[in-house]
Amino acid sequence: MSTLIDIGQAVRARRTALGLSQSQLAHLSGLSRQTLVGLENGRLADLGVNRVAQVTSVLGLASAPLNTQVRSKKRGLWMAAKTASVSYASELTPEILGKALVSGEAPPTFIPHLVHLLDEAPVSMLVMAVEEAAAQAHVSPKTVWPQMARLAQSLSVHRKSVWT
Repeated sequence: MSTLIDIGQAVRARRTALGLSQSQLAHLSGLSRQTLVGLENGRLADLGVNRVAQVTSVLGLASAPLNTQVRSKKRGLWMAAKTASVSYASELTPEILGKALVSGEAPPTFIPHLVHLLDEAPVSMLVMAVEEAAAQAHVSPKTVWPQMARLAQSLSVHRKSVWT
């Protein structure tokens, strides 16, 4: 999957190769010229899948198959551990967090960290953390989810229903 910047560069190259002006392409794809300029210049924060599809289909650009290559380069456990440690003097390490997720047991000194994490962190970040913890423990993420639910239950987190 491409980033919006990559898509914008591909759109500009293809539009130029086809000899279309930005105004022409905007008209053909149903986008405003300002939106197209922002896309091509990499200044858009978001465009939405349907609008990206509008412009790429006009240009005959095929979208890449969905994959997790970009995500696999992120450090989910590290991000989650940092998020959990933001308000505390002691720092939860990615290693300790990984063990807690895989085992379903909270080290007593990091209970507040884990409660905060399970109640407040973005779900997508925790999914990455579970996936990474499972890989490091050489187990399937499927085996970690029940442990995560057990951890949420034992800590009485408010969002425990999310993890069960």
